[in-house]
Amino acid sequence: MSRNLMAILRGVTPSEVVALGEQLVQAGIHQIEVPLNSPNALESIAKLHEALGGQAFIGAGTVLNVPDAKAVYAHGGEFIVSPNANSDVIKATKDMGMMSYPGVLTPTECFSALDSGADVLKLFPAFLLGVNGFKAIQAVLPTHVQCYAVGGIGSDDFVTWRKAGIAGFGLASNLYSPGDNPQKMAQKAKILVNAWDNSL
Repeated sequence: MSRNLMAILRGVTPSEVVALGEQLVQAGIHQIEVPLNSPNALESIAKLHEALGGQAFIGAGTVLNVPDAKAVYAHGGEFIVSPNANSDVIKATKDMGMMSYPGVLTPTECFSALDSGADVLKLFPAFLLGVNGFKAIQAVLPTHVQCYAVGGIGSDDFVTWRKAGIAGFGLASNLYSPGDNPQKMAQKAKILVNAWDNSL
């Protein structure tokens, strides 16, 4: 079963990232994002790529400019996630052969991101938009466009959002908080994966 769940390991350090990544893959979460405002984030991305390349889809979050996107690519990253819809970042990401997940909240941002080549739209912060807001935007988007809800979404919300047509979720503090050991995060991952599997 394909699970469009993206782990957001904000605050993770290189010394712990591989053990956490292994637990995520074992739990059934195969998209792993290391935000660039984490300590030595590029080193963490490189370690994940080396240890789990082929088993997981590794990328970076909080990517705000083209030089950072290029650095992620140089360290083995496969996708770029941003909190905003910067067309230069999106285009550079696609030019390097990576997947682009820009952050959007309005129809204007959605279409601007798509025009720049975005692969998946990251609705952020999703709790602010709400399911009804998502439905309204989805009604005008091309039918093939996939959207992920990120920000303030927990396992209890999966059913409502998936019924509305959301393609996936970004999981941050409800999956990992800085300092969590692999076992603690694995327990939270299991709850979230079960919620996904039972949400449709």
